[in-house]
This record gives sequence, C-alpha cells and structure tokens, in this order.
Amino acid sequence: MAVVAVSLCVLAGIVLVCELARKVILELISEKRRDLRIYTAEIISTFQLCACSHELKLLSEDAPEIALSLTYVISVTHALTFRGATGNPTATLERYWCDTLDGACALRRTACQFAASVAAGLVMRSAWALGFSDLHARHKRDGFTCESPISNVHLLEAVAVEFACAFVVHAAASFMRNVEAKYRVHAVATVITAVVYTGGSKTGAVFNPALAFSAQFPCTGSSFVKNGLVYWLGPVLGMACSLLLFNKIILPFTTKSTSYKDLNLHSVQKKKKKRN
Repeated sequence: MAVVAVSLCVLAGIVLVCELARKVILELISEKRRDLRIYTAEIISTFQLCACSHELKLLSEDAPEIALSLTYVISVTHALTFRGATGNPTATLERYWCDTLDGACALRRTACQFAASVAAGLVMRSAWALGFSDLHARHKRDGFTCESPISNVHLLEAVAVEFACAFVVHAAASFMRNVEAKYRVHAVATVITAVVYTGGSKTGAVFNPALAFSAQFPCTGSSFVKNGLVYWLGPVLGMACSLLLFNKIILPFTTKSTSYKDLNLHSVQKKKKKRN
C-alpha cells in the first residue's frame, strides 16, 4: 500500500503542477497571441498525459488492478483540465481532416506533443531516481529499463490491437460528441479503461503515437520499425476508419432519416390545415 500511496501522490503532484503551469502561463500570454496559448496548452497537457501514464505503467507491475482503476480517474482528470488540447497526434490529425485545423497548425501541435512526450520521459526518470518508493528504487536499480509488450506478439496482431483500440476510442468520442459534457467525460473514460484492460496485455493499449514514443519506444525487445508500424500506423488507421464510418456512413444516413421525418411531419401538418 505504501507503493500505491506514493504513486497517488506522484499523480496528484503532476496534475497540480501542470494545472498551475497552465493557469500562470496562460495568464501571462496575451489573448491576442491565441496561437501561442494553444501550443503552450498542448505542451503542458501532453506532458501531463505522458508523465501520468509513465507512473501508471510502472505501478501496473506491482498493482495492476489499482493501476487500471486509476486509469479511469486520470482519464476523467485529463478531460477536465486539458482546456481544448488533445495530447494525441491522431486526434490532431482528425481535426485537420475535418477542416477544423489548418495543416501548419496541426504540424506545430504534433511537434509540441512529441516534444512534451520526450520531456515527460526525462522528468519521470529524474523523479524515480529520488527513490520515493520501493518501486521507484527498484526501477532505478534496473537502469529504468523496460520490456516491450510487443516483443513476443506478431506484428499484424499488434497492429490490429492498436488499430482496434484507436477505432473504439475515437468512435466513442464521435458518438458522444453531442452528449452533455459532464456525462461524455465519464463515458469516454470508461471506454478508455475498458480498452486498456482488453488490449493492455498485448501492446499496452497506447493508441497515442506521442505517448508511445515516450513510453514504449525506449523499451527493449522491439525494433523502431515495428514500434512505428504498431504504435503510429495502427492508431492512425483506426482513427481514419472511425472518421470514415461516422462522417461518410452514419452521419449522412441519420441526416437523411431526419430530413424524411421532417418532410413527413410537414406533410401531415399541411393535411391538417386543409381539413380545418
């Protein structure tokens, strides 16, 4: 329980520091520099996401059930504190394909995300080196090394798992888009937790290229090419298929259904008027 208590304190500390940094820095930056405010929020939020994920990944070695429960809590926390940032290159790419971001802005956001993910890995190593818990001290003695979860998993299977994880999460977010925010946050967090539980043993269920670059690429047992195909290509394809499903199939179908209902209602009202 001492290990869990320390990890809880670390997670709370990361969130508090990042939230304080967001408030202070965004107060200092003029509202006229909206672009700078966006990129700053993206850097801080991605750092928060990656740093918390590093701690949860380490905690899962000793207390997997607690780490899974905390995944839900921290997912809700991220959603409530990110202030419009995505922390995920595939989400940024989705916004670009939906024409809500221009190409230059999307590239700069993605660069911020990868830079923050690298910084998070370095900062967490420094924090673990302090040896706040036996888990941290043991990880330090091992040289902060980790074993890649896809070292013994076939390439196509690993790509399929990350594809499915990204598809489900993006589909859930799209499906819940019009739901009230206070319900949507918990619904999406539940889906993320379920996805991590289902695919975590195969690939770690990362479905985020920047987070994977920080948490999985340094691990031994897998090549850079395999990691790129699994953790970059898989999530991008999953997001693209989700976008295709909702924007090209479901959305047009529901729009047609709604228009038919409106036409039928209009014709019924006209008939009633004639009778009267």
